[in-house]
Amino acid sequence: MPVAISLLGPFRVEVDHQTVPEAAWNRRDAASLVKLLALRRDRRLHREQVVDLLWPDLDVAEATPRLHKAAHFARKALCRADAVVLRGEMVSLLPGEKVSVDADEFEQAATLALTEGSVAAASVVLDKFPGEPLPADLYLDWAAEPRERLAALRHRLFRQARRWRELVMQDPTDEEAGVALMRELARAGDRHGALRQFESLDRALRRELGVGPGPEATALRDELLSLLRDAGSITPADEGRLEQQIRFCRTPDGVTLAYACSGSGPPLVKAANWLTHVDHDWHSRVWRHWLVDLSRRHRLIRYDERGCGLSDWDIKPPSFDSWVNDLETVVDAAGLDRFPLLGLSQGGPVAVAYALRHPERVTKLVLYGTYAKGRRVRATSDEARREQLLELELVRLGWGLDEPVFRQVFTSQFMPEGSRELWDDFNELQRRTTSAENAAQVLEMAGDIDVMELAPQVRVPTLVLHPRDDQSTPMKEGRQMASLIPGSRFVALESRNHILLADEPAWPVFLSEVEAFLAE
Repeated sequence: MPVAISLLGPFRVEVDHQTVPEAAWNRRDAASLVKLLALRRDRRLHREQVVDLLWPDLDVAEATPRLHKAAHFARKALCRADAVVLRGEMVSLLPGEKVSVDADEFEQAATLALTEGSVAAASVVLDKFPGEPLPADLYLDWAAEPRERLAALRHRLFRQARRWRELVMQDPTDEEAGVALMRELARAGDRHGALRQFESLDRALRRELGVGPGPEATALRDELLSLLRDAGSITPADEGRLEQQIRFCRTPDGVTLAYACSGSGPPLVKAANWLTHVDHDWHSRVWRHWLVDLSRRHRLIRYDERGCGLSDWDIKPPSFDSWVNDLETVVDAAGLDRFPLLGLSQGGPVAVAYALRHPERVTKLVLYGTYAKGRRVRATSDEARREQLLELELVRLGWGLDEPVFRQVFTSQFMPEGSRELWDDFNELQRRTTSAENAAQVLEMAGDIDVMELAPQVRVPTLVLHPRDDQSTPMKEGRQMASLIPGSRFVALESRNHILLADEPAWPVFLSEVEAFLAE
């Protein structure tokens, strides 16, 4: 009875060509035990090694019952009494059976391809084994060594196969791969794409290593800029000197709002969301990639809502209508007639209300990480209501303190997978953006938002995107918004971050979906 185990990509076990249901591996220790033994060529390991690897924080007496339970549930998942055998000092996986493991096959094939040294041989192996090793076990100690070993083989194969884009996705700071990708794009006639790759390389190197690209990358950038100048197709973004212009306007009720314009091309208006500062955001690692990338093909117009950033801080408590009115004021001040409208998070309901109020002006609606009902409105339990009140109290007590522990509550919700440097940047952004009282007022007003009756009346082509595991606004809220707006399309993004990071795979997916939608 043949058994095949997949450790590259999603964990999967086939017994006699039938896949073991995913639900059978709900016991994580059982899956880890099978994976650990499958990674050994002889499918066996000393009992103490198993214990030390899977439960390093427990002594043998405490870990032994865990081992017996893991073995029991592994046998249950595989429907085999001999699936995991504990005999003497050894733990064995399916002794005497033929077990094929894709990680073994990949390692053997990769070694042969690297010995051969050809582009074709490396590509064949990469195409046959496309999955990342042990993706679900990223933070488990026992998986670190095999993950690193197999990942290093993949990296060498990508380099041999000259698959520069995959290398750059794996490591944005790989300057050799970044320059090679620039040359590849330039040869294909995509000089603008090559320059965007230079900007991505520059951003990654400065963020991670504190240095800029070397002379080879810089010389190639200058050569591409010269060619574009000669062809008369240069843009401010190509020059690497993309700038924004900050202006001010005044609302009918006397509040001064700051708004910024960047890029060139057809307009794209972004409704204000909680915590913006048009000047600081432009230079912040939190928002810089959003603003630059959205400005590449558009004249991006965005603004600080009342009480935030460079807009007036000394204001009365905001209302939802005042937020919609502020968007009207900025659009009029910018001299716009018809335009697509982007709403992130709290800006989503504002964009919906504006699109309903001005259907003749909004050509398309893009909503991201948003909701139709604020936290207080959608709270269905006393616990949920207490959580919202606790957040408000945390803001009022700790917002302006030098110690960022209070603000970190929101940072870890917005960017749970961010680096320590990004968290520090976001903490600083919060403090610069507004006062404790204004932050609480905005948060309180956002909790009262309810556009459940407005959304179904919208008749504008709409794209709704939402991170699948958003830690700030659950994806079900974005899905609900998409279900309310007639004809809207919903895209789930593979991320846990409410604010997408520059180097996560979901970011280019977001950009391509938005650009394709706006270009339709």
